[in-house]
Amino acid sequence: MTVLLIGLLLSGCSNFFFYPATRHLQSPSAYALPYEDVQLLADDGTQLHAWFLPATQKPKGSLLFLHGNAENVSTHIENIHWLPGAGYNVLLLDYRGFGLSHGVPKLPDVFWDINAAVDWMNRSVQTKEQPFFIIGQSIGASLMLHNAAQNAGNQHLCGLISDAAFARYRHIAAHIASQSWVTWPFHFPLFWRVYNQYDPVDGVAKLAETPILFFHSKDDQIIPFANLDRLVKNHPGYHQRVITSGRHTATFMSLSNRQIMLEFLSQQNCSS
Repeated sequence: MTVLLIGLLLSGCSNFFFYPATRHLQSPSAYALPYEDVQLLADDGTQLHAWFLPATQKPKGSLLFLHGNAENVSTHIENIHWLPGAGYNVLLLDYRGFGLSHGVPKLPDVFWDINAAVDWMNRSVQTKEQPFFIIGQSIGASLMLHNAAQNAGNQHLCGLISDAAFARYRHIAAHIASQSWVTWPFHFPLFWRVYNQYDPVDGVAKLAETPILFFHSKDDQIIPFANLDRLVKNHPGYHQRVITSGRHTATFMSLSNRQIMLEFLSQQNCSS
């Protein structure tokens, strides 16, 4: 039985990280925001859905938003709905299997999804002439840090905003698994080595030319605060380390944290 459980866990271990919901609970109209439905195509042919929120004033730049591991863009929009009013275009991507996007979420396939969104940002008439940033929360930030390293030569990318990223998949999996007696046997790193090649902490080491704004709450019960220090220590380029408070990914409920982010965006001297 133990061998069977291990086999099942390893065969579908991406499900350990992704908890998608297909039904949208609201649209950007709930925040009185105009928006467009955007259809994307990943390199493997998977059809993806995103929302594009145009800036409500002259655009200062554009951001790609990568949400956390559960639900879909309709619930995560609360974290970034204020950005169009601050002068930034935003593209909200649902990974495969989330919201209206087709497919099944798993690693490494989700990186194709991020690449499709980045390519759209680079080519779209609404965004291609502006400074371009990526903001990720939780697993979205963790995916971002690895994926950005694979595209370190992207001349359009001005900076990253990482909120509550973890450093290594095997460590966060062990942390989660150890919370329950049912999953505790699988908290040993042996079972998670398959993801070593995607570890965010190794990705940031390759981003010397990319400025990063790191947020993490000292109260985070989902992704331990110690992950922040591991990531910051490995980044050889310019970065800011911001210690926040409150629950996991509640960072931008705070007006002061929003202001810190806006200042970071405005300080990056880049152009596409």
